[in-house]
Amino acid sequence: MIHVFLLFSLCFSDYGFIQGVTSLGINYGQVGDNLPPPDKVLDLLTALKLTKARIYDTNPQVLTTFANSNIELIVTVENQMLPVVMDPQQALQWVSTHIKPYFPATKITGIAVGNEIFTDDDTSLLGYLVPAIVSIHGALVQLGLDKYIQVSTPNSLAVLEVSYPPSAGSFKGEVSGVMSQFLQFLSSTGSPFWINAYPYFAYKDSPNKISLDYALFNKNPGMVDPYTKLHYDNMLYAQVDAVVYAMSRLGYGGIEVRVSETGWPSKGDSNEVGATVQNAAVYNRNLLRRQMSNEGTPLRPNMRLEVYLFALFNEDMKPGPTSERNYGLFQPDGTMAYNVGLSALATSSSTSSASISLTSSATKASKVEYQSLVYCMFLYLLTFQVLMRRQH
Repeated sequence: MIHVFLLFSLCFSDYGFIQGVTSLGINYGQVGDNLPPPDKVLDLLTALKLTKARIYDTNPQVLTTFANSNIELIVTVENQMLPVVMDPQQALQWVSTHIKPYFPATKITGIAVGNEIFTDDDTSLLGYLVPAIVSIHGALVQLGLDKYIQVSTPNSLAVLEVSYPPSAGSFKGEVSGVMSQFLQFLSSTGSPFWINAYPYFAYKDSPNKISLDYALFNKNPGMVDPYTKLHYDNMLYAQVDAVVYAMSRLGYGGIEVRVSETGWPSKGDSNEVGATVQNAAVYNRNLLRRQMSNEGTPLRPNMRLEVYLFALFNEDMKPGPTSERNYGLFQPDGTMAYNVGLSALATSSSTSSASISLTSSATKASKVEYQSLVYCMFLYLLTFQVLMRRQH
């Protein structure tokens, strides 16, 4: 009978009874004058079964609304606050005001101290970064919250001097000193390195050199790193592993890398090659499929890559090229910008509310899994009958 149990266990071990699928994260930006209120956003996230979100401030309306929900939130210390919160007392005041009153009812799991500071046009901010991070973490320790809330800072991929091939990944020389201090903090606190990685930018800049299918996660020959012989079938995983190698070059090879932003614009200016609804839908749909498979990168195949998609909504007040205002999965009125697999059926009403229902991109996969599950049960019953007959 032990053999039957083992067979039964093996059949069921891949069906969610033992292994679960961790949710895809979403970036909830609010740079718009026509966005739905936080309670409608919470309804949307709940209907889509998304349980992780990142916001770019500590908007009290969002933090209050998301209380007692199952949404895990990463909040942000805005760039201009870094010179203030580098002072430990000011950091304690900031955490006491912006975090403590809402936690634990609101599941704040991370604090992003600034955004893309290493590559910001205001180079003076870089000197404040690590002291601000250390002070914010120290405030969490003082308030007994450090066990629940991680501290890090999201980085642009432009922080790398070399990103191809992945094994040649290295940071720019001008930031290596502060980067080493930052990595020391991450290593000592067990916090992740957050990277904002956009294959779209690489494709837009070199559409004749970079395969669109490689950038979009479509089927393609991929590339083999000449030094490690690892095969990459998509650009995002190659970018992430380049960051891992860059950290290793500075002596920090054990830090987890998480993707704090990635996405693809559905519209762009005439010179923004590839910014189309079709490409945006394909990129995000394929990414969602990879996420539901709990994939890791070729360098770290057994460590699920955590990803936060950019973004939940198109934001009409974002500056810059047209693409900047068209990364959203949804329009501000709750209708889909395109169907990414987190399908929603929106119905307009006099209050402009949206009725959302979920259909997962994994529906077909679920049918296959169901058929396999039935087959396993059949094998179990057949084996059980054979054993019973042998006993008689």
